[in-house]
Amino acid sequence: MSHLDELDDFEAELELRLKREYSAVYSLFRYCVLTQDATYLCNRLDLQYVPQPSYPFFQLKMEDVWVWDKNRPTRMIPRVEVYTSADVTVEELRGEGEEPALTAEALAKRMSDLASGADEDL
Repeated sequence: MSHLDELDDFEAELELRLKREYSAVYSLFRYCVLTQDATYLCNRLDLQYVPQPSYPFFQLKMEDVWVWDKNRPTRMIPRVEVYTSADVTVEELRGEGEEPALTAEALAKRMSDLASGADEDL
């Protein structure tokens, strides 16, 4: 097996782990925010449109954030600010005051199952 094949296998494994983690944590969050550069799940969102003469500009402030990035050692971040002039898509996953479908304890069990490779119920 060549080094390129090993690198491809490593990248594929990282991507698969990321997709499994996304499936496990998705129901904990209120918003899914898509920007040109990243995908975020968060529970608090402040989106501001800042008018500019030549292009639209958006400022996003998020709290309790999970970011789609396979190269980060941890994807949970307390606060994120994003400034962009590209498209921003916001999906509201659950309404104000609605409880998440998954408890913290259930998430911890799911994450430990993912780490041990037991992902049959995802």
